[in-house]
Amino acid sequence: MDWQLEAEKRKDKMLKELQQLIAIPSVLSEETEPEAPFGKDVKRALEWFLEKGTENGFSVKNVDYVAGHLETGQGDELLGILGHVDVVPAGAGWTKDPFGGVIESGKLFGRGAIDDKGPTIAAWTALNIVKEAGFEFSKRVRLIIGTDEESGFRCVNRYFETEEMPTIAFAPDADFPIINAEKGIAGLVLSKTEWPQADELVSFKSGERTNMVPDLAEATVAGELAEWQERFNTFCARHQVSGSAIESNGYTTLSLHGKSAHAMEPDLGINAGILLALFLKDHLSGDGKHFTEFIAGHFHNDSRGRRFGLEYNDEVSGDTTFNAGVIRFESGKKATVAISMRYSVTYPFEEKMAKFGAEGFTLEIASNSRPHHVDENDPFIETLQSVYEKQTGQKADLLAIGGGTYARVLKKGVAFGMLFPGEKDVAHQLDEFVDIDNLVKATAIYAETIYQLACKK
Repeated sequence: MDWQLEAEKRKDKMLKELQQLIAIPSVLSEETEPEAPFGKDVKRALEWFLEKGTENGFSVKNVDYVAGHLETGQGDELLGILGHVDVVPAGAGWTKDPFGGVIESGKLFGRGAIDDKGPTIAAWTALNIVKEAGFEFSKRVRLIIGTDEESGFRCVNRYFETEEMPTIAFAPDADFPIINAEKGIAGLVLSKTEWPQADELVSFKSGERTNMVPDLAEATVAGELAEWQERFNTFCARHQVSGSAIESNGYTTLSLHGKSAHAMEPDLGINAGILLALFLKDHLSGDGKHFTEFIAGHFHNDSRGRRFGLEYNDEVSGDTTFNAGVIRFESGKKATVAISMRYSVTYPFEEKMAKFGAEGFTLEIASNSRPHHVDENDPFIETLQSVYEKQTGQKADLLAIGGGTYARVLKKGVAFGMLFPGEKDVAHQLDEFVDIDNLVKATAIYAETIYQLACKK
């Protein structure tokens, strides 16, 4: 079968369905109810898919309104495809309607177009191609729809409490060719409560989320503006960042702007908190000096944990990384540093943590999602590689990431597309879009993948 041709035949219908799904602003809401645990619009998006499944003759199940599935085929084994319909907030500044599904210059614009409504629609279309062709299935195929991927995976965690774990599965929510390794993701919190030597530092604040490099840091210090302005300006100019200072009642508040980036690769950003600590450590005494020296001394020019003795690298997934995403200090009170640690697949986590020590700071492991890895020689991986190479003419290299997809909750699963190599990643950005030609190409890849993995030849 010419899978590309079959995908192209369904392009118009696929785009229309994607526009319908994008029109539902399925952003996590605090206004919830038992049948809408993540908000009414998220519920609407889930129900949209389940209704489509019923219309097309699939076996459909709603699992407590947090997830659902559409199933076809027969057999003891189960092929899973995991997508999600929740999206991050649109934010201000779009030049297109974020929920309009505008088509322009070969692109379809909208929040969720590439993360993850577009890829999920591609997988849905691919599953229908195979089903409508009349092939005899050797496995059941289940499209699993999540509703809380952007805010903590509560959807799939609840789903797999009662539902069958797929024998093999893929998540169309990342990059092609194939992501077979995802690093562990641990939340570490360093804290210290005793600060007996008050000094000029009144407060220090940087970051709101550990999974982002903070692009703003603020510190309030004793002293008038004239005491701080010139040396702070000189520091900012030397490090090529912007900063500002304002005075109020004998205190000066310093603000430093860095550059945001994802925590899985902190070096792509400029951590405003670390830089502000680097400046302050040379101009303070007592507790403020101790705190800022600790931050600068352990994190400046070191996103790999070397100064803590926690560095590690393996061939499968590369370096372990550390992002000091949230930093807090108030004079005389508890100070904290919250870190997102993305650790290598073979990292000896318990052994490393047991040896950890940090100059009077205590360590709390706030969260820990273990690494995920599927061996490169597994027949499942080899099938995905074969299909990708046939459909694209390009080598199907295996990738490792520091981020997390639904694949990490699976017994044997990978992230498989749909962002192609060299394609701009606009997920979570203004004017998010999906390239329509690539949407069709991904549909063809997914259709042949389903055929090869779940149909009798």
